[in-house]
Amino acid sequence: MERWEELKNKIIEWGGSDVGFSRVEDFLPESHKHLKWAVTVVFHLSDQIMDDISDGPTLAYFHHYQTANALLDHIALRASSLIQEWGYRAMPVPASQIIDSKESIGFFQHKTAATRAGLGWIGKSALLVTKKFGPRVRLATILTDMPLPEGTPVEESGCGSCMVCVKSCPAGAIKGENWFPGIERSRLFDHEACSACMKEKFGHISPGKVCGICASRCPRGRIHKR
Repeated sequence: MERWEELKNKIIEWGGSDVGFSRVEDFLPESHKHLKWAVTVVFHLSDQIMDDISDGPTLAYFHHYQTANALLDHIALRASSLIQEWGYRAMPVPASQIIDSKESIGFFQHKTAATRAGLGWIGKSALLVTKKFGPRVRLATILTDMPLPEGTPVEESGCGSCMVCVKSCPAGAIKGENWFPGIERSRLFDHEACSACMKEKFGHISPGKVCGICASRCPRGRIHKR
């Protein structure tokens, strides 16, 4: 068995729902370009909890969201340790860590690695829409210098003329444009409007920054194979 196959099997065994591999040095700062490969870890959120979101997030959703992030971080840590045991460098990128509060972004964009791995595209909501589970997922990434097989990158949106997420967003933050590689997030989504709405309308439930409505309404998340 190839080591990348063993790694994928272990990630699934530890609780991951899907795994993708991609090459990402073009998206990394000079100091980290040697970690040219990315392992994307996908966790499929509970369909029942997502279906229960109607006019706003639930307490169950926020707890589930945080627990999923913790599980992903644990999986990424174990996977990184295994890669190091094999003699390679590995850097787990947290599932949810903001290092630029103004732009609300982390060290590396999980969605970039996921699209490069062929797992899905970026929806009008600026969420990853996976082929298997729609946007009902959370992600973590491991950057490494361990050679991995490259997936086939997704180069265009699969949303087409669908506007369900646009119409359902309580903040009016989703602008309705279709994604393509390299498009600025601001053309798709107003993260400041989303955050302000979250604090105003749902801050009494949780200080979190995402209400989950767009992910729960997306038709792609409702038609995956059960």
